[in-house]
Formats: sequence, C-alpha cells, structure tokens
Amino acid sequence: MSTVTEFVDVNVPVRTCYNQWTQFEEFPRFMEGVEQIQQLDDTHTHWKTNIAGVTREFDAEITEQLPDERVAWKATQGEKQAGVVTFHRLDDTHTRVTVQLDYDPQGLVETAGDKLGIVDRRIKGDLQRFKEFIESRGGIPTGAWRGQVDRPGA
Repeated sequence: MSTVTEFVDVNVPVRTCYNQWTQFEEFPRFMEGVEQIQQLDDTHTHWKTNIAGVTREFDAEITEQLPDERVAWKATQGEKQAGVVTFHRLDDTHTRVTVQLDYDPQGLVETAGDKLGIVDRRIKGDLQRFKEFIESRGGIPTGAWRGQVDRPGA
C-alpha cells in the first residue's frame, strides 16, 4: 500500500471549500483522469476513471463526514484505496485543503508510476485545479451537502 499526502491553500472560507468538495459529481471538472462520478446516495458514489489509457470503474463509500472539517472514504468494489480530505481554517478567507490517499498500485505500470511520484503529482495538480475552480467562481460553490456521517464505531 502506498500513501500520498498533498495540500493546497485556497483563497475562500472553509465553509465554501467544504461545500464545493461535497459536490462529488463536479470532480471531473478539476480531477484529471476522472471521467464521471455518480452520487448513488448520501454515502455511496460510483466512479469512472481513465488514467494513462486504463479505464476503471469502482464504488466508494463515505465513512466519515464532518461539515467544514473532513470527508473520509474507502473503495468498496473495484479498487483498493481509502483516503481523507481535511479542511483547515487559516483565517476568515483562506483554507488549507489536505488530501491523504492510501492506494494499492496494480500491475507493473502503476507500480513504476507510483515509484516515480506520478500519483503525488496528479493529486497536487488536482488540488491546484480545485483551487482555481472554486476561486474562479468568486467563492460560490456549485452546491453543498451539510449532512454528517459518523465514523463507524464512534
């Protein structure tokens, strides 16, 4: 299992950042390689990706969601990955968004790409595109989901 941790500072309030991040179906607008995300219900999504010519589909479950603080997920079918995105208030108009992703590269090409830091750079680029996306909208998110999902066993 490999782990990537990246962050970006965004020039919008924490609530705005969090609200936009909860709009999973918008991810293809700023995440390279993500073709489509379908929100199945409050805690389940279906992903279609195409990365370096490899097309994959998988399901993911939100395992924890605390408004303005964090969203954690794990793949439930098709991929071996889990992660968390956290939102840190820097001041009234700036937020640090941090993504930690644990994943299992599959096959020789993905293992080589992992060792070369390609996944790290992709996530860093996705976060930069997220920053540009929400800032270009004047800090107005495309929507929001303010529900809470408690961590299992909490």
